[in-house]
Amino acid sequence: MPRGDKSAYTDKQKRKAEHIEEGYEDRGVGKKEAERRAWATVNKETRGGNKRGSGRGVPDTNVSSKRGGRIGGPRGGKAAANRPAAARSRSAKKAAATRKRNANAKSGARKSARRK
Repeated sequence: MPRGDKSAYTDKQKRKAEHIEEGYEDRGVGKKEAERRAWATVNKETRGGNKRGSGRGVPDTNVSSKRGGRIGGPRGGKAAANRPAAARSRSAKKAAATRKRNANAKSGARKSARRK
């Protein structure tokens, strides 16, 4: 069986890879790269090629597909966008003050260490 041969994959896996590949192409990924990513996703979800026959299949996980660009946090990294501008500004000012306070504390500790 030559490298890259897809004969060991089920029809469902082939359809799934085709669908994922189309999604990547819609987002501007090149044809070859989209195909590579699609098969990598199918392999991750289905643990490679499934053998045919009753009871031989392994349940699929949909973790990779469901992530779909949502990164980090329980709300998909969009928590800040849902807050009013005043709250974001207040938070930024508080963070800046903390950074300044920590920087001053570190420089103070360095000065006292030099004196000894």
